Amino acid sequence: MKSASVAEVRTHFSSYLKDTATGPVVVTRNGRPIAMLVGVTDEEEVERLMMAHSPRLQEILEAGHRQIQNGGGIPAKEFWANREKRKAAKAKANGKRRAKSS
Repeated sequence: MKSASVAEVRTHFSSYLKDTATGPVVVTRNGRPIAMLVGVTDEEEVERLMMAHSPRLQEILEAGHRQIQNGGGIPAKEFWANREKRKAAKAKANGKRRAKSS
């Protein structure tokens, strides 16, 4: 893993961006890490990184975890059965819309 000062990164930004292809680059100020440049390969990876650092998503996940710990929620089989029902209903509705527009 590379490390570079803010001044070095500012001066050679393109070079450090290329370096992220082989691993993260730690950005330092006065010898202390303050940021990290991380290369991404696709939009899904960007989305995953953004979600991992989303305070709102973390709150939602934590609330869900507390609800499950307190006996809330539904069994996995029921969840997936409901999901399949909704998916089938959506596919049926989309089929009707396509038939009307034809």
